[in-house]
Amino acid sequence: MPYPVVTTGPGVTREVLSDHPDLMVVAFRFDAGGEGALHNHPHVQATYVQSGRFLFTVEGHDREVGPGDSLIVPGGTVHGCRCLEAGLLIDSFTPRRDDFL
Repeated sequence: MPYPVVTTGPGVTREVLSDHPDLMVVAFRFDAGGEGALHNHPHVQATYVQSGRFLFTVEGHDREVGPGDSLIVPGGTVHGCRCLEAGLLIDSFTPRRDDFL
């Protein structure tokens, strides 16, 4: 079942790639300068950088990541990112983010 591409902010889109109640895989496409605002959610999040460069903030600590890098964001942790070079993030969430469906 194809999922719609949803604009989540200036220069940022989200597309659910697959989902199950226990796990969800989502593609986030960013233009340079696009941001994922600081937020938190109860889901554990794994992020893989397919392409581009990003500056992630996780609990007040900054980390620059690029192609092939990955990180884990524990549930309930305040985090966000800013895109330095246009790219694609592949995020997995457990359990599924029902708010994305």
